[in-house]
Amino acid sequence: MSKTYEVALLPGDGTGPEVIDEGVKVLKAAAKEHNFKFNFTNYDLGGKRYLKTGEILPKSVIEEFKKFHAMYLGAIGHPDVKPGLLEKGILLKLRFELDQYINLRPVKLYPNVETPLKNKKPEDINMVIIRENTEGLYTGSGGFLRKDTSQEVAIQESINTRFGVERCIRYAFEFTKKRSKNNKLTLCGKTNVLTYASDLWQRTFDDVAKEYTKINGDYVNVDAACMWLVKNPEWFDVIVTDNLFGDIITDLAAMIQGGMGVAAGGNINPKGVSMFEPMGGSAPKYTGMNAINPIAAINAGAMMLETIGEFGAAKDVDNAVIKALESGKIRSMSAGEMGLSTTQVGDLIASYI
Repeated sequence: MSKTYEVALLPGDGTGPEVIDEGVKVLKAAAKEHNFKFNFTNYDLGGKRYLKTGEILPKSVIEEFKKFHAMYLGAIGHPDVKPGLLEKGILLKLRFELDQYINLRPVKLYPNVETPLKNKKPEDINMVIIRENTEGLYTGSGGFLRKDTSQEVAIQESINTRFGVERCIRYAFEFTKKRSKNNKLTLCGKTNVLTYASDLWQRTFDDVAKEYTKINGDYVNVDAACMWLVKNPEWFDVIVTDNLFGDIITDLAAMIQGGMGVAAGGNINPKGVSMFEPMGGSAPKYTGMNAINPIAAINAGAMMLETIGEFGAAKDVDNAVIKALESGKIRSMSAGEMGLSTTQVGDLIASYI
């Protein structure tokens, strides 16, 4: 009897529904090939729902999400809604409420995908960035004093607990061990200036490293990491870092792998429900044009397959993306310049499953 996975679909705003449709198309093809099934449940969270009802993320919906095997997100962000309202009210809240404490970002240059880095090839850009996802500056700790006066003070505090830091670092060591590429894990911080938070990260990293003697531990300051990601990306295997630094360097990493059209990520709770998404945002100006690149959403689907344990299907999706790109039929990763429509790209990749 084939297994059925329950997946919550959050198509969201702008072009989110368009890329999710293609992701679902490819997931269904992979499921059929590997003899399992998906049962998708749609949720209308996003800008349209907020503008119509005033609701952002009801508590009851969060409880429903805990019953799913995984969550699959298109994009959040609406031009008629104040920036940050939906992102904090949906994306950040889901991460905190569902304890999705790992942000997992594969950084892989696919064949026939242009990178702005001169003379770099797919074998040079193949790393994973692991970002702590529920602490740091993004907890919202802080406030204003004398707001809107000439003496205004704004305080934003970075919250780092030994518990939160250690579970992220342990996940990173285990991931590096299973990845078995170069067995190198790099801690990215700022120990020379951020005395307390970075010191906690470094001490915890050193303590956990004693249990993983076959993993080569390494350290880099975040500003130097930005430099080396551009100059020598081949140096990196797995990087682990805090919430803010991870947010910054993953956007840089997305550009060196060919842009947001291919960059996918996962918000991971290793013992609960995880959420997978393309990194490109809602791209509202392309809504309804059938011109947006769905590859990032398809890659996010492959990450979901791997996380739920369907490793063969995940590999098939990744190989199908590679074959589609090697075919030369997709001319660019940029919206409107692919040479194929959104649905045609989805059809092409599904055909290679």
